[in-house]
Amino acid sequence: MYFGGGVVWSDIPNDRMLRWDEATGAVTTFRAPSHYANGNTLDREGRLVTCEHGERRVTRTEPDGSLTVIADRYDGMRLNSPNDVVVRSDGSVWFTDPSYGIDSDKEGHRAESEIGACHVYRVRPDAEDGCVVAADDFMRPNGLAFAPGERRLFVSDTGATHADDGPRHIRAFDVAADGTLSGGEVFATCTAGLFDGFRFDADGRLWTSAGDGVHCYDPDGTLIGKLRVPEETANVVFGGPGRDRLFICATSSLYAVELAVRGA
Repeated sequence: MYFGGGVVWSDIPNDRMLRWDEATGAVTTFRAPSHYANGNTLDREGRLVTCEHGERRVTRTEPDGSLTVIADRYDGMRLNSPNDVVVRSDGSVWFTDPSYGIDSDKEGHRAESEIGACHVYRVRPDAEDGCVVAADDFMRPNGLAFAPGERRLFVSDTGATHADDGPRHIRAFDVAADGTLSGGEVFATCTAGLFDGFRFDADGRLWTSAGDGVHCYDPDGTLIGKLRVPEETANVVFGGPGRDRLFICATSSLYAVELAVRGA
């Protein structure tokens, strides 16, 4: 996540979050332990929202550094291991909840799923109704992002990690005014490894991590091209003063490339 003149990202197996400072180039520890933090985003007030595998919850970092729990249960049952998160302009928090953080002790704490399924969830700004299921037909929902205008929500499914013929694609949903989803057709299927995290540029092109780097798709789902990276990539974010620099989180390194487009 790009904010405050730098990039903050999660190093899940090492239970920490790191920060690269754009002014100095220095890398420092942002938070450790991080409760096996994974995906991060900013809310509309500029506060950091984080998915935690270890505590099986989504939290918000307040200005004083304290943590507020946004969601940790659904219908009284503990979440699996929230993976990635995005905040809509109405303040609602959307996140995916696959099982990767409870499958083993490598990226969380091994445990049985209390819910018995992996869903996409939404938390309304007032949170009076708690955590509600936004989509329930995924094998392993992973990255997610709203397209410009927020009329469509895109979610990757990395179910191929658990089944040989499992999904390795990104699906697109129409978003109604009340936040309900419809559609869900496959937008793109990964040809190298799996899609994970992704972001949109201002013109609606989708930039997604994959096994051989970053793939860029036109709004109609046509693969435009690839940014080759010498490691498997996990997530991307636009940053820099002009939002025209793409930062790429890979297996052991943070990469960056300047583009001729700006992030949405």
